[in-house]
Amino acid sequence: MANATTPLLADDRRDRDANSNSLSDSEEDALRGQSRATHSGRSWHNRLREALLFAWALLATAGVLVLAVWASHQQQTAFEKPAGKRNLIFMVSDGMGPASLSMTRSFRQYTEGLEHDDILTLDKHFWGSSRTRSSSSLVTDSAAGATAFSCGMKSYNGAISMLPDSTPCGTVLEAAKKAGYKTGLVVTTDITDATPACFASHVDVRQQNDDIAVQEVGNGPLGRVVDLMFGGGRCRFLPNGSEGGCREDNIDVVEMAKNDYGWNYIGDRAAFDEFWEGEKEVPLPMLGLFADTDIPFELDRRNMNDIYPSLSEMAKTALRALEKATEGSEQGFFLMIEGSRIDHAGHGNDPAAQVREVLEYDSTFKAVIDFLEDSKTPGVLVATSDHETGGLAVARQVNANYPQYLWYPAVLANTSSSSEYLALRLHGHLSKASEHSIDKLKKYINEELVIPGLSIYDASDEELTALASNPDQAQNLFAHMISIRAQIGWSTHGHSAVDVNIYSSGGPGADAIRGNVENTDVGIYLREYLNVDVDAVTKELNEKMTSKRILGMVGYETTIDTVNEETGPAEDHWVAHEEMEAQRMSVDTEV
Repeated sequence: MANATTPLLADDRRDRDANSNSLSDSEEDALRGQSRATHSGRSWHNRLREALLFAWALLATAGVLVLAVWASHQQQTAFEKPAGKRNLIFMVSDGMGPASLSMTRSFRQYTEGLEHDDILTLDKHFWGSSRTRSSSSLVTDSAAGATAFSCGMKSYNGAISMLPDSTPCGTVLEAAKKAGYKTGLVVTTDITDATPACFASHVDVRQQNDDIAVQEVGNGPLGRVVDLMFGGGRCRFLPNGSEGGCREDNIDVVEMAKNDYGWNYIGDRAAFDEFWEGEKEVPLPMLGLFADTDIPFELDRRNMNDIYPSLSEMAKTALRALEKATEGSEQGFFLMIEGSRIDHAGHGNDPAAQVREVLEYDSTFKAVIDFLEDSKTPGVLVATSDHETGGLAVARQVNANYPQYLWYPAVLANTSSSSEYLALRLHGHLSKASEHSIDKLKKYINEELVIPGLSIYDASDEELTALASNPDQAQNLFAHMISIRAQIGWSTHGHSAVDVNIYSSGGPGADAIRGNVENTDVGIYLREYLNVDVDAVTKELNEKMTSKRILGMVGYETTIDTVNEETGPAEDHWVAHEEMEAQRMSVDTEV
């Protein structure tokens, strides 16, 4: 008999030795095919027993395999929800694909004289990748992408937390607010743009910015769900006809926010600095709108630092404010931070602007990592992109000869202004100049814009003529001059379907978004980590938002019939953005 000290595979050798002769005879007969069973035939019950044992073994093996697969799936998709107070920071790098990281990493190594193995903070926290398609297209837009994050569900391009059947879906931010968390949104674009809008509003198409604005301050089906908002888009909150206003109606949303929903409001850098420099605590709720439309590209903003705060400055201020506001609370906070204008640089095919946007996003990511390490409250950082923009290739064949295996970061390093800013300068000049001869305009463009802004001293007559003859295409033309000299390639001015990276600090359950996952898996993880009931919010929204849906302007009610209304295809958001910029250029020519 075996005992506790017997090796696992040991047997009773003594019994076997005692019967060694008979066992040897049996084995010898079996090898000769002359066993007793062979000669006399096996009884039916022995054959039945062997068949049953074989069937049992098959079933047991199948069961073990099924359990192993199930356990592996559970390990990847489920986790024990953390207990106690926690914080969650979700960062979105709008339009940033893997090539953007490669380009920015090499650019930084070049400009700072770093070794080839020196990497970005993002690189150190690489977690996986995300598939980005929407319910309506293989190539998503930011609205459907953000709906996947906020609701954890696929929807159509243009949807702001609405599903393909025109019903609203609850968001992780709304559910967090209902559960007692403090909430915040920090962006560098218009705060009513698709990504922030998808966390705090519900409209059928992203172009309904006026409706989004009133919902974000609290005039919507759930009331106020955001405690802090920093970004641009001030004109969406000011009435039509007022200075700086771009709404289609006469509603003063800033006054509505202050008077009806208790918001504190700051609208310039000076007011922001009172909180950024730590002189005052940030009172919540706080609405900070620092630009009429978008905050300028970081490449340009750094020369206007006295006017506009940076993404990292806004993020650090928000983190400090939300941490302070939750000091005595059993719940922490949820903060969404977006590097919004990486996407715009991709749309404009401007590599010089994009590398600075990615570097600022990387700095902000590091600031969040540092915050989590220093905070007494446990927390997790998850970061990803909604899609890639521009079809960026960190290479370009510039002629028919055999391609060169190189690109030139020095071209980007020498660029001091974005193509967008230079186009704005050109439009401003044209609006004031009394004479527009092509030759004089070419001279102005070369001496005042191309040489000082792009550090290009060999602009061809063809390039300058194109700029002078087609000023409406100036942004694209300036960007092309940079890209071709740097040998950076682009395949589109829109989005692409490439998978995008996921980054994380790691934490409870974060393995659920390791590897290659759907963008909706990221959204599901956010709600699971916070342990909030998004489904209950969806149910409440559907009870309050009927087919004649109120757009969230109490006292100024407007409705749309989502069942009978016939609408054409939604205008592309980048086209709409450029139209808005053109309108702004026609008014603001003091650059």
